[in-house]
This record gives sequence, C-alpha cells and structure tokens, in this order.
Amino acid sequence: MVITHIETPLGKMRAAATDEGICLFDFEGRRMMDKIMNRLQAHAGEEIEEGEHFHFKTLEKQINEYFNGERKEFDLPLHLIGTAFQKKVWEGLLTIPYGETRSYKQQSIFLGDVKAIRAVAGANGENGIAIIVPCHRVIGENGNLTGYGGGLPKKKWLLEHEAKHSGKGQGLLFN
Repeated sequence: MVITHIETPLGKMRAAATDEGICLFDFEGRRMMDKIMNRLQAHAGEEIEEGEHFHFKTLEKQINEYFNGERKEFDLPLHLIGTAFQKKVWEGLLTIPYGETRSYKQQSIFLGDVKAIRAVAGANGENGIAIIVPCHRVIGENGNLTGYGGGLPKKKWLLEHEAKHSGKGQGLLFN
C-alpha cells in the first residue's frame, strides 16, 4: 500500500492505493483519519509507504476534472477496505447520482433495513474515500446538512458545486 497527498480546492487530501485500486482519499486532519489509517494498516499487514502508484495519476486527473465541473462520475478502480456491512453501505453511496441527495432513512431503506439508520450513518462516517464514494450526498431527513468527516462547510461546498454543475440547482441550497 502506497500513500501520497493531493492538493484540492478544499485543501490537502491524503490518498492511498493498492494494486486493486484507491483505498483512501480523504481530508487531512479529519477526526476519523487515525481510525481509518489503522484499518488500512491492519489490512495491509505491512508498512504503508509514501510514494508513487499508478492509480494516483488517474485519481488526480479525475478529481481535477470533478473540481472543474467536467466530471460527474468516477471510473477509477476502488479497493473498499472495511467490514461487509461498511462495504455494502459504501457501495450504496455509489448509486446516489451526482447533483442529488438522499436521507439516511432513504439510504437505509435502499439497503433493505429502515431501522439501520444509525448503523448506516456510522458506516458513512467511516468512509475513507471522500467525494468518490459520495457520503456528502447523504443529508438529514428534514433536508438539513448533518455530519461529514471533512466538516459541514466542505459538505455544503460539494453539494452546491454539484448542484451548479448538474443543472439541477443554482446558488445556495442550504443554510
């Protein structure tokens, strides 16, 4: 497993990759970063080294296209590292279209268990592949912005960016 850092309009992000795909792309300094890194380290079973990886070029190209409003879907290989339930939740996030949102309840229903709202929210919070696995598209039942590992200002920015570039909305969406 190899790790690097990528500058974005929302700040520095940490990326990690295995030969299978991107397994980390998250905001530096986020509260859950140590827990996520421990999970990746346990999976890797060896030191995570800083360096170059062939998946990083694709990641950087696609993330720049996203921030420029030119990319609405990512097609780079992902390596989801987590429990079976976490992977199921994260795969469900990948089905939320660009420029749209879902509530935690809607996400729970989609996954087949309306009562799993808290568990779904917890798995969303442990998503270590920000933006690409779009946990920022999940909001409160009442339409309010709720928790986001990168912080609510970044979540708001991402949702407004997508609304602007999707043609589904313009300007401020959330207060």
